[in-house]
Amino acid sequence: MYYTIENEFLTAQINDFGAELHSLKTKSDDHEYIWQGDPSVWYGQAPVLFPIIGRLLGDKYRYNGTEYTLQKHGFARKRQFEVVSCERNEAVFVLRNDADTLASYPFAFELYVKFILLGRSLHAIHTVVNRSEGEMYFSIGGHPAFNCAIGDWLEFDKNETLDTETIDDDSIRLAEKKPVLQGEKRITITEHLFDHDALILSGIHSKAVTLRNEAHAHEVRFTFGDVPYLGIWAKPGAPYVCIEPWCGVNDDRRQRADISEKDAIQRLPRGGVFDLAYTAEIL
Repeated sequence: MYYTIENEFLTAQINDFGAELHSLKTKSDDHEYIWQGDPSVWYGQAPVLFPIIGRLLGDKYRYNGTEYTLQKHGFARKRQFEVVSCERNEAVFVLRNDADTLASYPFAFELYVKFILLGRSLHAIHTVVNRSEGEMYFSIGGHPAFNCAIGDWLEFDKNETLDTETIDDDSIRLAEKKPVLQGEKRITITEHLFDHDALILSGIHSKAVTLRNEAHAHEVRFTFGDVPYLGIWAKPGAPYVCIEPWCGVNDDRRQRADISEKDAIQRLPRGGVFDLAYTAEIL
């Protein structure tokens, strides 16, 4: 079911299945900023990535000597969330552990996803709460897809020198990295930019990136803050781009004895709370 929030400038719709952002429109011209999904291209729109990001080696990990299986990007995107509240300009959804989640992820948790419209901005806040008796290990990420065209570009606030991680056909990270920016701000979206899958960037000095175009219309400033990784992805040639703040990353080929050893894994003590937030501002 879709839930609608609005303010003077914007309307947004969220699907309670996956707590996935479905629509973001400006009231002045009814322009849609979010990819509307097409199963023949990519069915998603803005999936929530939890409790892993990317793919595990063999889709498996170990915790306290037991092996578990988790599919790419985790289960939250394919789960029904409970609606906590839906007011005029704000909606909150929650996913809690159950018997099904415990079979693949042996931690008690609450995952809240909050959407709020303030001025010309949509704020999305993902809050993880550890309800387990001990320490909890997880990754969390956003994956919103914004409508765009070939030739549009993403412009960082600062000049950046960035390499992308590379991944193989199983979405497992390789040792090789490839340059993306050399003291520059702009990544132009071309037909072949994503031929080898996502750009996986780290060490970014900027806190935001702006989706721009030659017409200077319908531009979006996306603030991602201090996340360790930023994914940028689309199906090659498709009319959207995903801007993905990640607190976590795909596995590489090294065998690890426990999920606590996973690269970029997040840790929460008993009762601990972790927030990941992003903002999409319509310029």
